[in-house]
Amino acid sequence: MSEAGSLLGVPGQPHFPHPVTRIAFVASPTVLATESRERLMLRYGSCHVQEADAVVCLGGDGFMLETLHRIMSDHASTPVYGMNCGSVGFLMNAFAEDDLPARLGRAQAAVLHPLRMHAVTQTGAVEEALALNEVSLLRQLRQAAKIRITVDGRIRLPELVCDGVLVSTPAGSTAYNLSAHGPIVPLSANLLPLTPISAFRPRRWRGALLPSTADVLFEILELDKRPVAAVADFTEVRNVASVAISEDRSVVTTILFDPEQGLSERIITEQFTV
Repeated sequence: MSEAGSLLGVPGQPHFPHPVTRIAFVASPTVLATESRERLMLRYGSCHVQEADAVVCLGGDGFMLETLHRIMSDHASTPVYGMNCGSVGFLMNAFAEDDLPARLGRAQAAVLHPLRMHAVTQTGAVEEALALNEVSLLRQLRQAAKIRITVDGRIRLPELVCDGVLVSTPAGSTAYNLSAHGPIVPLSANLLPLTPISAFRPRRWRGALLPSTADVLFEILELDKRPVAAVADFTEVRNVASVAISEDRSVVTTILFDPEQGLSERIITEQFTV
């Protein structure tokens, strides 16, 4: 899965259970996506996202992730069906203009839950954000970060010296997590990969697999000398003192895929890609 297009989730209904008559079309600002949107709107009509049975997202994985975040921020549960007008398209279905309502009616659904980041800065300010990809901590300056890792109230690693560390969702395990040599995790595993980024000490530590119910706390050591930024998808918080991460199952979003091309199948296939 591309870094911009990964998600946390478990398989939902095997098929999208409702007829689709009202479609909202959204498009990335590329010429291909915007022109495709205009043709589809002329053919099928369009409505507001909050009134739609489904949202059709035209673009690439990054724009799909932005669209899912916008829907979550509106506290909506409208399912999103992507059609690839971008480059990678791991989260997207093949683009085709014909029989779109029928395709939506046959689509398989995956119900997704984000990670919630609770970050406290050196000044005591609190920032919260949701992540459908992963929450990552990254050193801000030339010196490596020093981070203490606590899981469910128990210190598991007193000091990790590294460029950074991340907690990924199962679907996100194919993105930045995989680039950092973390494991790919099937959606149904209910596990969260915890993966170091360029670990210096302990040098051979490759991370851990945590239950999806885990509460993870990162505490930054030597704050002034070794500042760290935290990133939850699009939200960056600099000079953090601590970052707490947990899955937020109160937030739900749904993504739709063509039959036999569901998110679980794509992640399994990725494990056999060389």
